[in-house]
Amino acid sequence: MGRAQANWRRALAGAGMVAVTFIAADRPSTDQVKPPRSPVNLNHILALVESLQMGGRQVSYVNIYAEHPAYEPVAAAGEGISAVDDVGRLLEVLETEILVYGHSDLLPLTRGLTQFLLEMQREDGLWYNFIRADGSINTTHRNSAAGFGWWAARGLRGLAAAYCIFRDRDPEFAGALQTRFQRADRHLQASLAGYPALIPTAHGQRASWLPQDAPDMSAEFLLALAKMTRHSELDYREQIGLLAEGLMTYQLRDPESPADGMFYSWNNRWHNWGNLQALALLEAFSFSQDSTLLQAVERWADGFLRWEADQGYLWEVTAASVTQLATVPFPQIAYGIGSSFKGIHRLASLTGQTRYNRLAQRLLGWFSGDNRAGQSMYDAATGRCYDGINGPDEVNLNSGAESTIEALQALQFAHPIQNEPERQPDDPGR
Repeated sequence: MGRAQANWRRALAGAGMVAVTFIAADRPSTDQVKPPRSPVNLNHILALVESLQMGGRQVSYVNIYAEHPAYEPVAAAGEGISAVDDVGRLLEVLETEILVYGHSDLLPLTRGLTQFLLEMQREDGLWYNFIRADGSINTTHRNSAAGFGWWAARGLRGLAAAYCIFRDRDPEFAGALQTRFQRADRHLQASLAGYPALIPTAHGQRASWLPQDAPDMSAEFLLALAKMTRHSELDYREQIGLLAEGLMTYQLRDPESPADGMFYSWNNRWHNWGNLQALALLEAFSFSQDSTLLQAVERWADGFLRWEADQGYLWEVTAASVTQLATVPFPQIAYGIGSSFKGIHRLASLTGQTRYNRLAQRLLGWFSGDNRAGQSMYDAATGRCYDGINGPDEVNLNSGAESTIEALQALQFAHPIQNEPERQPDDPGR
């Protein structure tokens, strides 16, 4: 038995769950349609999964780090062994594996991870992030204190994914998850109450109503709201519209700038990690059909994203003005490339434009070696994704949860694009 399967079995057994052998897909009966084959290898991420007691309940969690060469789990010094940041996103990976690829053998693990999230959310709707090895919650570290920020957004994304998984399989549990999701409502409304006031800045008028004035984080909240609106009884279309309108105020718009179309992540800076604004705006467009949202994402793709790809990808861009840009090329991580890829992939799928399809394939190539290090970052044989590229010839060979989860999600997103029929070029010059 491999280490991944052994760890996963221990996690399920510890949670009082029945462990089953991981297979490519459920074996269909003669009257079932066989699910498509998953494009990802879950072995490494499952090797990072374990279980422990929290609040008198057994939960499953995913370890944060795994260091080369043994790839055994390693705790984050001062923070803990696992985080809502990673568990929430892992549930999205499992959502696709279960609902698209028929891996119902992952359901017990999914329930254990969901229970972890429930333990990390407070009754007032605020979230903690890290747990320690003894099962206690780290309530004091600045990256774990109770709040309604990054880990709240990722926790809500995880709850939304779990809701979709259990909606038809366990309606009572799904209903409880929906109720937990609604604990976010008052915190969202507190931020959105600032609408429609704008804040004057050196880079234009900006929305005053985004959570913590953070467009990158706000995009993650929007994605969670969109999923629940699409699949549950909850209706967040108004909040989605306001968040999208706010994100639009953080776009650089100047044809003279090489970064025309860039979505600022914070103040006058763009960073590659978590740049999900393009994907979020396309989610908002799917509800409103507001063409200005689609046009903003097309501007991002035709301007900034193409320019950034031509630079060999970047870690950060700081704009002193729309034409005075300071760039930092490294490090490059899966959470950055994957975030951009999801946006351009969705745009390519939505518009059918060949130039966007080509750009999506170009970004996806970063995982297979089309990068500054010239090395494949995702190993299909093991399911590992390396933690980043630190320089032109320097790859961080560690393989933690975030990097692996982001690679798996990118490959799940990519699967439809890789099987689309060839289209005629819509723009021969690109």
